Amino acid sequence: MKNESTPTYTKTIFIVGGIFCFIYALLNLPSRALSWDFLFVLIFTVFIASRLSLALPRSKFIVTFSDALIFLTFLIYGGEAAILLASFETLANCIYIKSKGINFGYLMIPTNISIITISTTVTYFVWLSTSYYSNNASTHTPHLIINLGILAVTQFIVSSFFAALFHSLKDGGNFFQTWKKDCFSSSMSQLVGAGLAGIIYKLITYAEPITTIFAFLAFGIAYFTYRQSIGEINTAIDQVEKVERDKRIEVENYADKLSDSLKKEENANAALRKSQRDLEHAALYDSLTNLANRQQFSDILIKLISDFKANPESCFHILFLDIRRFKDINDSLGHTIGDKVLMIAAKRFLRMVQKTDTVARLGGDEFAIILRNISTVNKALKVARRIHQSISQPFSLSGNRIFISVNIGIAPCDVEYNTPEDILRDADIAMHYAKEKGTGAAIFTKELRTRFLERVRLEADLRLAVEREELAMHYQPLISLKDGSIMGFEALLRWHHRELGMISPVKFIPIAEESGLIIPITIWILQETCRQLAAWQKISPAYQNLIMSVNISGKHLSNDELNDDVEQALELAGLTPESLKLEITESVAMENAEHTIDILTKLKRTGVQLSLDDFGTGYSSLSYLHRLPFDTLKIDRSFVYSVGENGENSEILQTIVSLAKNLKMKIIAEGIETESQLALLQFLGCDYGQGYLLAKPQPREEATRMLYQKTHWLPNYESENFGIRNKDSADENLPVF
Repeated sequence: MKNESTPTYTKTIFIVGGIFCFIYALLNLPSRALSWDFLFVLIFTVFIASRLSLALPRSKFIVTFSDALIFLTFLIYGGEAAILLASFETLANCIYIKSKGINFGYLMIPTNISIITISTTVTYFVWLSTSYYSNNASTHTPHLIINLGILAVTQFIVSSFFAALFHSLKDGGNFFQTWKKDCFSSSMSQLVGAGLAGIIYKLITYAEPITTIFAFLAFGIAYFTYRQSIGEINTAIDQVEKVERDKRIEVENYADKLSDSLKKEENANAALRKSQRDLEHAALYDSLTNLANRQQFSDILIKLISDFKANPESCFHILFLDIRRFKDINDSLGHTIGDKVLMIAAKRFLRMVQKTDTVARLGGDEFAIILRNISTVNKALKVARRIHQSISQPFSLSGNRIFISVNIGIAPCDVEYNTPEDILRDADIAMHYAKEKGTGAAIFTKELRTRFLERVRLEADLRLAVEREELAMHYQPLISLKDGSIMGFEALLRWHHRELGMISPVKFIPIAEESGLIIPITIWILQETCRQLAAWQKISPAYQNLIMSVNISGKHLSNDELNDDVEQALELAGLTPESLKLEITESVAMENAEHTIDILTKLKRTGVQLSLDDFGTGYSSLSYLHRLPFDTLKIDRSFVYSVGENGENSEILQTIVSLAKNLKMKIIAEGIETESQLALLQFLGCDYGQGYLLAKPQPREEATRMLYQKTHWLPNYESENFGIRNKDSADENLPVF
C-alpha cells in the first residue's frame, strides 16, 4: 500500500544529500576551474546547451549537449567543477521546462537538482577510485575512451538508480520495473554525450584553431540541418499521427455508437422479454390481488373436468364468492379503500385453503375457489363456512372500521359439466340463493337451476312489462281512524304477465331491485300515480287534499336523481308536492343513515311528505330517528296482527304509538283485519289505518267508482269486548293499558 508521507521524506533526504555534495564541490573546486573559459562553459551550458537537445522521432532517445559538457568538464576542469556544472544545468533545464507550462510538484525542482548533484558526485568518486583517473586526461585515445566510458556508465547507473528509487518509493511500485520502464532509455543519452565529449576534447587539444573553428561550424551546420530534418520528420509524423488519431477517434466513435446501438438493442430485447413476461402474467393473473384471473381459472377447470371424466375419483368442488354490499364501500369510502378491501379479502381466502387449491378473482367483487382432494360436498360446505366466518372478522383500514361478508355458492363436480362456464354458472346460482336466503353458503341443486332460469326469464320479461302495458297500479285507501274519512291511497304495483298470469310482488319486486329495473319502474309509478291523483282530486272539493303514498326502494334512494324524478312527476301531473307521500322502509333508511338524512332533507324542501314504513322491523337508532324528517310513522302489520281479541300482546304497539306522538309524527297502522284491532288502534289514538277490514287494494277503475260513491270506510260495529264508540266512552269491560 502506498504511504502518502514517503515522497516528502524521500525528497527531504535527497535534498539534504544534494546540498552536502554541492558544498563539497564548491569548497574543493580546483584552481583550473577558476578561469574565464570555465565560466564560458558554465554560461553556455546553462543558457544554451540545455536548449540544444535533439529528440529522435518516435523514440524516448534524446541527444543532449549538456551531458557532453559535463563529461568534458570532468576531463578538463575536474570532478568538483563537473558537479557544480551538473547542478546549474539541471536548475536551468527545470526552469526552462516550467516556462513551457509544465508544473512541478512540491519540492520536485530541488529534488531533481539534488539527484543529479548526488549522481555526479558518486560518479566522480567512482572515477577517483579507478586507476585511469589523472588530473589531466590522457592524450592516448584508448585511455580517453576508457575514462569517458567509466564516467558515462557510472553516471547512468547512479542517476538511474536514484531516479528509480525515488519513483518507486513515491508510487509504491516495483523498483526494477520502474527502472526498466522509465530510466533504462537514458543510457543511450549518456553514451552519446560521452562520445561528443571525446570528440570535442580531441578538437580542443590537438586540432589547429582554424580546424577547430571549421569543425564546430560543421557541427553547427549538421546540428541545425539535422534539427530541421527532425522537425520536418516530427511534423510529418504528427500529421500522420493526427490522421491516425482522427481515424482512431472515428473508429472509437463508431465503436461507441455501435456499442450504444447494441446496448439499446439489448435493452429493447430485455424490455421486450419483460413486456412479454408481464403480458403473460397479466393474461393469467389479476393485477390487483395477484390471484389467478378468469382465464387461468378456466384453463385449470378445463383440465380438472377432463381428468374427472377419465377418473371419477379425482373429484373437486367449486366455490363462487361474492362480497356483500361491496358497492356501498366503494360509494361511501372510495375506490382506493375498495381496492384495499379486495386485497385483504384475497389474502384471507388464501389463508383458508390448501396449497393445492386455487383462488381466483373473476372480476369486480367476485371470487372463485377450486377445492381439490375433498370427497364430499358436506366437507366443501364446512370449508365454505370457515371462509365465511374468517372473512366476517372486522378490520381497520385508513381509520375506518370495515365489516364485510360473503355469499358463497358451492357446485360439486359432475359428469354433466363440459365447460368451465357450466360449473361456474351453477356455483353462481347457488351463491345467489345463499344471498337471497341470507344463509352465507348454499349448495347447488338442479331445483335451484330451475328457479334461477325462471328468475332469469322473469327479469327479461320485466324489462318489457311497461312497454307491453302489463304493469298496473292498485290503490289501497288510507282511512282516518277518527272520523272514517279517506286521507288518500297507497299505490301498489301489480304485474299481469301475458302468459303466466298474475305474478306476486313478493316474486318480482326483489328481481327488480337486484337488476336495477326498480328505478325506471318507480319513475313510471310516480308519473302514473301523480296523474291519477290529480284526476281524483278534481272529482269533488272533498278530495282536494287526497294524498298518494308511493314506496321508494333503497336503490332509488341512493340515486342522486330521485329528487329530479319526483319534481318531474309532480310537474307533469300538475300536482302540489304536499299531495305526494314517499314511503321508505326502516331497514333502507337506516342502511346509510347520514346519506338518507341528506337525501330526505332535499326531498323535504320540495314540499313532499315522507313516511317511515315497516317501523319496528328494522334497527332504528333513536339518535338518527329524531333527525330523519319523516311526517308519518307506519306501524308494520306484524305488530297489528299479533294483538289478540282482548288486547293481549299490545305492549310493543302501545310503545310505538307513544314514540311517534312524542316525535310529533302522524301514525298509520297497516294490516288491520279485525274489528278488535281497529278498536284498539282507535283507543291508542292511531291517526290512520289501512287493511282488508277497511278496504282491499283496488284497480284504478274500482277505486274511482268508490270515490264517486263516497263509500263509508269504517265498518258499523259495537264490540262485545270493548263496547267502544269513541275514545272518550268507557264501561266495565274496558281493558287496562
